[in-house]
Amino acid sequence: MNNKQGATRCPNCLEGAVQVFHTAKNVPTNSCILLASRQEALDYPRGDIALGFCDTCGFVTNTAFDPVLTEYSGRYEETQGFSPTFQRFHQDLANRLITKFGLQDRDILEIGCGKGEFLLLLCADGKNRGIGYDPGYRNDRHAPVPGQNIRFIPDFYTEKCTDTAADFVCCKMTLEHIQPTGQFVEMVRRAIGDRPDTVVFFQIPDATRIMRDCAFEDIYYEHCSYFSPCSLGRLFRDRGFEVLGMATEYEDQYLTIEAKPVAGSPTPPADDEGLAELTVFVDGFAAKLQKAASAWRKRLALHASLDHKVVLWGSGSKAVAFLSTLGVESQVAYAVDINPYRHGYFMPGSGLEIIGPESLREFRPDVVVIMNAIYRSEIGEDLQKLGLAPEILTV
Repeated sequence: MNNKQGATRCPNCLEGAVQVFHTAKNVPTNSCILLASRQEALDYPRGDIALGFCDTCGFVTNTAFDPVLTEYSGRYEETQGFSPTFQRFHQDLANRLITKFGLQDRDILEIGCGKGEFLLLLCADGKNRGIGYDPGYRNDRHAPVPGQNIRFIPDFYTEKCTDTAADFVCCKMTLEHIQPTGQFVEMVRRAIGDRPDTVVFFQIPDATRIMRDCAFEDIYYEHCSYFSPCSLGRLFRDRGFEVLGMATEYEDQYLTIEAKPVAGSPTPPADDEGLAELTVFVDGFAAKLQKAASAWRKRLALHASLDHKVVLWGSGSKAVAFLSTLGVESQVAYAVDINPYRHGYFMPGSGLEIIGPESLREFRPDVVVIMNAIYRSEIGEDLQKLGLAPEILTV
């Protein structure tokens, strides 16, 4: 590690020194908040990102993160559930977990359940009982049907909730929003207590891919914690879990871990496999980012010089990070999203209006920039159905 600014104690392993390798100033502190006017979006609170790397466990954290600046509420619109591609992934994942861990007639807890789609899949297909915690849950969306033994609590999972017994604990795309990761996983372990057969399943973005591919669109304020296999495995082993397995999903975008509690003293961390490679990726991140940002700015400037109409497809976190990194808001007309609950709102920071795909029939863009390449085929089919054939670029 060279040319790093500052050093603080790692909140993940509590041993290593975290050294900053990437900064971004004045970025929106929420990416998925529904904002009713362009002015509200332009005036939305901002904060700084100062990513630090722990060369002891491989954890990456935003050392400038202030949780007071983030908001999780009913107007936090994060779901990807309107995408057929994502629906297939969700259904397949639920089926695999049900089969692998024998989730039939069991009690399931989901921490950070979002709008509830995944917990409903686990409970409906496995005939399980479920309870989900998330301050962004809305009971007017995916509420349980009569007869389903599921409860949703629109609040954070905290110490006051740890008396909730469960045979299976699920936490998807939530741990990256929490900075004191060690304290959080310790809380989950205490809640399990002496139930050794309880299985936990966590899913988060894969930091190895983000650093390797310089996926700057996946770095935004709410995500204060970034995990690779070495840092994730150590986190759970140090907090009293036996790691059953880790894998990457969704074209390596997501990292998952399966674990069970162990009694007695925490087990020592396993070999730091991948740490040396990750260190190389972190060391090269700044140069890669400069090159990637320059290429995107030149590409969009060229389209602007030709009076091409450009839209982004995707209006959530990736799009907010893309625009705040590049500063090219004036060269983009709209953000398109298939989630109807986002239509008519405005993106924090840029003030870009969010529209539905049908609006493109009249607007007829020349260029569509897709925020996540995994949806390229799906979006290409949607554009074809609309009678459109724009140039497609993927981030």
